[in-house]
Amino acid sequence: MQTILIRNATLVNRGRTFSGDLLIREGRIDKIAGEISTDADLEIDAAGRYLIPGIIDDQVHFREPGLTHKATIASESRAAVAGGVTSFMEMPNVHPPSVTRELLEEKYTIAARSSLANYSFYMGTTNDNLEEVLRIDPKQVCGVKIFMGSSTGNMLVDEQSTLERLFAHAPTLIATHCEDESSVRNNLERYKENFGDGLTAAHHPLIRDARACYLSSSLAVGLAKKHGTRLHVLHISTKDELDLFDHQTPLEQKKITAEVCVHHLRFSADDYAVLGNQIKCNPAIKSDEHRQALFPALLDNHLDVVATDHAPHTWEEKSQPYLQAPSGLPLVQHSLNVMLEFVNAGKISLERVVEKMCHAPAVVFQIKDRGYLDEGCWADLSIIDPNVEWTVGPENIFYKCGWSPFTGNTFRGKVLSTFVNGHPAWHEGRFNESRMGARILFDR
Repeated sequence: MQTILIRNATLVNRGRTFSGDLLIREGRIDKIAGEISTDADLEIDAAGRYLIPGIIDDQVHFREPGLTHKATIASESRAAVAGGVTSFMEMPNVHPPSVTRELLEEKYTIAARSSLANYSFYMGTTNDNLEEVLRIDPKQVCGVKIFMGSSTGNMLVDEQSTLERLFAHAPTLIATHCEDESSVRNNLERYKENFGDGLTAAHHPLIRDARACYLSSSLAVGLAKKHGTRLHVLHISTKDELDLFDHQTPLEQKKITAEVCVHHLRFSADDYAVLGNQIKCNPAIKSDEHRQALFPALLDNHLDVVATDHAPHTWEEKSQPYLQAPSGLPLVQHSLNVMLEFVNAGKISLERVVEKMCHAPAVVFQIKDRGYLDEGCWADLSIIDPNVEWTVGPENIFYKCGWSPFTGNTFRGKVLSTFVNGHPAWHEGRFNESRMGARILFDR
């Protein structure tokens, strides 16, 4: 492995911003100091630029195996590193679903040969695979995913006895998608009766409404408290759910944590008029009163992690009528840019962005030696020019689906380089695929 010396950077780490140099040796951060006097195989002058830990995205859908017309682990991991994401945790609703250890390991094999970013994969749950769940190694697998609401992939776990057993005996963190299925179905039937073929994406937050989210999230939190489960509730989208989560206990001591996604912070129901099915997702992007409540909850630690729920579909699929168009949108390449918009608007500091996108996922999932610019950690990091303005367009979108809800949007701030285990996976506008990422290990 080559040595890399990054000089004159503005480092952001553990709530501090400071100037200095950083030396990478054997894939890890070897030294951080005000000035490092040594030779290196590659030297980068980062004057006027930020150096941050690599983003850890705890919720993505990379569609492989079985749905590779939408995305692949190779294509989406490239998009990830171009956006400063060095590690991802991917969901089990592929074809076939990842609900056995054998199927789960097949995904790890694919990632080992094709993922530029570091990777982990959730074990999926059904109403009858508890024995497989109990056999996973918590040091090797990020968590167990329960769809408490069918969502994409129809992996609904709706038997109360199964939920009780999963929450009582899961060997590692449980991550939940929380929407009450019966509420969603009843709402859908009512809106079909009233609007028929006139249904559009604007009806989506009324069908998958705040009540459906709250009923399911409160059930999950109640089960976790009953059984002492380590629970992580994904993509919180409503103001109603926020009081379910503790904001006073230090993150390292929390048994129940919560995630918010960039699209729920960035968009509201008003945006359906322009973007339509492009922003159709589960749980739905809701009215502005919900969006406005999420940001304060992020800042006061009701919400612990910022992620994407990156979920690409082809443009043709998204162009179908509302009822046929699948839910989900591609986000992993642009999540940091969305948060930099908030930084530029004065809504959040860059130190807090790093906390919520880099440090907190490492703490929540007990990831070993990642998420920080600390000597001895793996050298997962990104160099950002905060002043470059660039416009999202087909020529710079790296998702296999080729589109983004941010097409035409001009961002200020650009990822110039991303290092994964000390390897320059994205540097000077090019991907370097001479080395792949590594399997994430957990300190449990």
